[in-house]
Amino acid sequence: MDPISQLNRDREAAHANGDPCAYLCTVATVDAAGEPQARTMVLRNLEQRLALFGNATSPKWQQIAGHGLVCIVVWLPSLGVQYRLRCEAEPVPKQVVNDSWLLRPRMPKQLDWYYTTTASQSSALDSRDALLADLPTFNEAEHQTAPATAQGWF
Repeated sequence: MDPISQLNRDREAAHANGDPCAYLCTVATVDAAGEPQARTMVLRNLEQRLALFGNATSPKWQQIAGHGLVCIVVWLPSLGVQYRLRCEAEPVPKQVVNDSWLLRPRMPKQLDWYYTTTASQSSALDSRDALLADLPTFNEAEHQTAPATAQGWF
């Protein structure tokens, strides 16, 4: 049995069940101080592989790059199954990242540009209002392509 193929079949079945976790995972890394870190991310199927996309300004990106490893938990409550994966991380080619970035919804695209030009991902903000005031400026034509900080890991 190929466990990744089974995972993909289970994710599709969970999606058909309306499972809100069907395309999500918990990504676990270790920070520079040796402390565990975890966050929820979208787990994508890309070129018959699993992939994560994000912004290189995020601490998790440096953590993955620094270790070359990531642990992922996929929980599918509608099926009552959980997968735990320990993965070697390999960069997704930049052109593939750029093409995939164009398919993202508008708000995540705006946030990528915000992280790139205004405040790194996970940095403290003055207020929600300040963030919302800045976001419309990232609808400009020059922000319709992926910033250099948009990256992915297989």
